[in-house]
Amino acid sequence: MSTTVTDDAPREGVPVAAPADGFVAPRPVESDLPEVFPGDTGTLDAEVRDVLVRVLRQRYLSAEATPALWRTLVAHQGVVESRLHDLYVRLVIDHDRGLAYKRQVRDADVQVPVLLRDEPYSRTETLLLVHLRTLYQRERGAGETSARVDLEDLEQTALSYTDPAETNLAARQREIRSAVARLVREKVLEEDSQGRYRVLPVVEVLLSVERLTELLQWLREDGGTASDDGPGPDGTEGADDEEDLA
Repeated sequence: MSTTVTDDAPREGVPVAAPADGFVAPRPVESDLPEVFPGDTGTLDAEVRDVLVRVLRQRYLSAEATPALWRTLVAHQGVVESRLHDLYVRLVIDHDRGLAYKRQVRDADVQVPVLLRDEPYSRTETLLLVHLRTLYQRERGAGETSARVDLEDLEQTALSYTDPAETNLAARQREIRSAVARLVREKVLEEDSQGRYRVLPVVEVLLSVERLTELLQWLREDGGTASDDGPGPDGTEGADDEEDLA
């Protein structure tokens, strides 16, 4: 349950002076707190606000990529969760993988407005995700700390599921490159050098072992050529923002 923040609540992260001579130290009023911008009535430190905005705007937050933001999030997890709950959004922190992401509250018994988009992956994007998840799992199982893949490998993998009657291979290649570009935007892939990518740990969140098994079964039965997009990844969810990784 979220708590109501009153106007005279201390700013989270700002220490309150210790009581002296047995008297309880007064709580600082809003006017005593530094404004981040003119007319600011917020009750969070700027660094905590930054984390809250990042969590809302980005697909996920990584301890490896943004260690300072990660430390702030962990230190202020309770208040960030409370603010997200006010928006009907859940915070998920995976300490083992060093990832934090959000999910829309969805409850059949409670009608809530939806803030986050859940844009499904296309057939080609799903094919690539299955390949990347399998590659990541294999490399980690072999003791490697990371997995890397070439654009040519991704293209050949996706093209191997193309209908043999397909004649417009140039269009398929453009589709594959567009899918790769989306996975880079969503930070599933990180370009090391031109045409070579590192597979990031979030691929394990997008495709759990159970969902990977389901998708592999789909590929075996339908060859990934069914008219629909097949079962989608588990996914994290994004906000309706141009910089979001939706």
